[in-house]
Amino acid sequence: MKFGKVGPAGLTRSIGPLGPVGKAMLVGAIAFGVATLFTACSSTLTVGFLFVATNKQTPGQIEVYEVNSESGGLRTIPTSPFPSGGRNPVAEATTPDFKTLYVVNEDDKNIVRFSIGTDGKLYPQSTVNTPGAFPMAVAVNSAQTFLYAVDTLQPVPGCSLTNTCPGDLAVFPINKDSSLGTLISNNTNYPTYWPLLLTPSDTKTVLTPTALYVLPDGSSVYVAAYNATTNLGYIFAYSTNSDGSLTPLNGNKPLNIGSQPVALSSDSTGTYLYVVDKLANTLTSYTTAGLNSGSTTTVASVATGNRPSALAVDGTSFVYVTNSTDSTVSGYSINGGSLTYISTSTSDTNPVAITVDPRKLGFLYTVNFLGSSLSGFKIDPNAGTLINAQRSPYLSSVQPTAIAGIPHSGTATAVTK
Repeated sequence: MKFGKVGPAGLTRSIGPLGPVGKAMLVGAIAFGVATLFTACSSTLTVGFLFVATNKQTPGQIEVYEVNSESGGLRTIPTSPFPSGGRNPVAEATTPDFKTLYVVNEDDKNIVRFSIGTDGKLYPQSTVNTPGAFPMAVAVNSAQTFLYAVDTLQPVPGCSLTNTCPGDLAVFPINKDSSLGTLISNNTNYPTYWPLLLTPSDTKTVLTPTALYVLPDGSSVYVAAYNATTNLGYIFAYSTNSDGSLTPLNGNKPLNIGSQPVALSSDSTGTYLYVVDKLANTLTSYTTAGLNSGSTTTVASVATGNRPSALAVDGTSFVYVTNSTDSTVSGYSINGGSLTYISTSTSDTNPVAITVDPRKLGFLYTVNFLGSSLSGFKIDPNAGTLINAQRSPYLSSVQPTAIAGIPHSGTATAVTK
């Protein structure tokens, strides 16, 4: 924003000598004008809001950042942060109408619903408990009719972090006011959830869930998990029914994929599923049709950095992976299921989550747990390379864990943790 220079006559010559009252009125008028101009600029340049969960405090906090359309720079809104409604927030999801944020508080096994103001402020509305313990992922379908949540432990007597058991997947209907209804029923053995079991009868082998993803058209739901004893990774595939119930595919058995899949996403058509493997240090693509029919044939697989943790897809051209140990972001071009390495850029310490900007203007952000910060990048639209955004990294309070975003107006972005 630029201000014009005073003309040759100057202010004092134009209005004549001023007494104390006149000077005060002039100063007030100028201050008001400048404030108005800056407010207008801020409103014009703010094209989205990012919601970042931090888990050090009790309760946890949600920090809210404005996204600048010109630079990609971030700044917290004046009333940020907001209490998350529980301890240790670890996952977030927004509704497609941009009006609601759901926050998962792991240690209180709850999901808190917030309404989102036009200025990005958060207003807590209601809280529900998940059926099991230590929920770790959440997703909303594009029709805004169902919310999916994954628990680390099933609601089985005696289950704890020292006496582990398999995880579960639960489905909540979303009411018209975005509140969550009663859990969708599965069967008499598992009335309020779908168990993440190695086989339908195996309740002893512990598979630890790591990620959740719903296809853009809402037709399929995928959960990633792994066995810490055998270092074998798995993908659970479900088709969705109109009443919200799920039909387990592949004979109600997970598919063995890699060692420790920790992040999932797809192309915009839902034809290919991209999977990040933390132990194998790979990014791999599969056809969703193949996974749904029991095939784990890879379309393409490329190396990542050390201990990859999350991924984000930018349109139909690029996918980016955070490497938690290396504190870097690796970029790849995509053409359907094909993957081609582009370059690697440095983030702050220990990136654990990533998203593109809410208006898809070509900015990328990582959430850095040990760095207690966010890193921002500008995406080259042709090459896919990353350039540090203005003033990056942006300091967070402490230990950020997850990120979700909405546009100030326009079309929303998919957010991947």
